[in-house]
Amino acid sequence: MKKVIATDKAPAAIGPYSQAIEVNGLIFISGQLPIDPVTGDFPSEDIKEQTAQSFENIKAILAEAGLTADNIVKTTVLLNDIANFAGMNEVYNAQFTGTFPARSAFAVKDLPKGALVEIEVIAAR
Repeated sequence: MKKVIATDKAPAAIGPYSQAIEVNGLIFISGQLPIDPVTGDFPSEDIKEQTAQSFENIKAILAEAGLTADNIVKTTVLLNDIANFAGMNEVYNAQFTGTFPARSAFAVKDLPKGALVEIEVIAAR
C-alpha cells in the first residue's frame, strides 16, 4: 500500500507528482530542486548553496517520515553542467555520517526553473 509523504517545510510539488511516496518500508523522494520553501526562490546561483538547499528539502521530507539522511540508500544527482560536480560533491560529502549511499550523478541539458542541481533519493526504514 502506498502512502504519500508531504511537508510544508519543503517546496510543494510543481506538477502532477508527490514530494515522496512510501511503499514497503522504502521512501522514494522526488527530485528536489534548490527552492527555499519560504521564499520560493533559489538561495543563489552558487552550486554549493543550491546543493545545500536541495538537501535541506530532502531532510525536511525525511523528517516528516521520521527518518534522517542516514536512512538514504540511493541518490541520483542531476547537474546542469558537469563542471559543477566538484562543488556539489563537497556539499554532498558533508550530508552523511558513516556509510555513503549508492549514487548516480550526471549532467543533463537543462533543469526546471534553471536550477544548477536536482537531487532525488530513496531511503529505507
